[in-house]
Amino acid sequence: MSKINQAIYNIHEINELADRKNLVNLVHPLIKLLVTISYLICVISFDKYDFIGLFPMLLYPLLIHYMAELSIKSSLKKILIILPLICLVGIANPFLDHSKIYEVFGITITGGMISLVTLVLKGLYSLLASYLLIATTGIEGVCYALSLLHIPDIIVTQIFLVYRYMFVLMNEANAVIEAYSLRAPKENGIHYKVWGTFLGQLLLRSFDRAEKLYDSMQLRGFHKKIFYAKSQKFNKKDFIYLLVSLMIIICLRILNV
Repeated sequence: MSKINQAIYNIHEINELADRKNLVNLVHPLIKLLVTISYLICVISFDKYDFIGLFPMLLYPLLIHYMAELSIKSSLKKILIILPLICLVGIANPFLDHSKIYEVFGITITGGMISLVTLVLKGLYSLLASYLLIATTGIEGVCYALSLLHIPDIIVTQIFLVYRYMFVLMNEANAVIEAYSLRAPKENGIHYKVWGTFLGQLLLRSFDRAEKLYDSMQLRGFHKKIFYAKSQKFNKKDFIYLLVSLMIIICLRILNV
């Protein structure tokens, strides 16, 4: 299976996870969105040298994995693809911050090293929380929750369409790569001399496909507003989930390790 096909399969898998019926999936989307935002704020609020204090925050995503019957190994496999980008953001820290923080067996641990580790942990936790929100709610549920928060329709619609049109772009890219592989079977990947042509073809094919999809949406009555999910009422379980989750997150935040 090619990398693009694997990516498409992973996205479909996430959509299937969101359709399941379990304790976390049945919670109102707005409640899960508020809990996730609270968790992200708490994670970001840690000092850049306080990487030890971040460790307890891992308990919350682990708990959600257990309650939602999700595989931690599978989740990490999906989000670790993005982790190098986070490392790239903080890669200069050890060269810019030489302040001595610790000394272990004669080796000086500088503030830059500590801040890099803290940044990676914050990124890992934030990715995990965002992934859990999508895997237990689905993009329709998340957009529905955003609309309840009175986020402008144009922003919510853009988020929804970007998620949906990813399939179009990936399918077109897969078709172009397969066509190239058939015409150049001895090539290992795409030769750099045809990268420009490849990107041009991909852009034109994606535009053409997107226009057809937009025409289809208009024929079905699309008028710049999408009804993302069925209206869902709050119940006692939702408020209990919100209260307990916030208590756990706040306790983890103030826990002094």
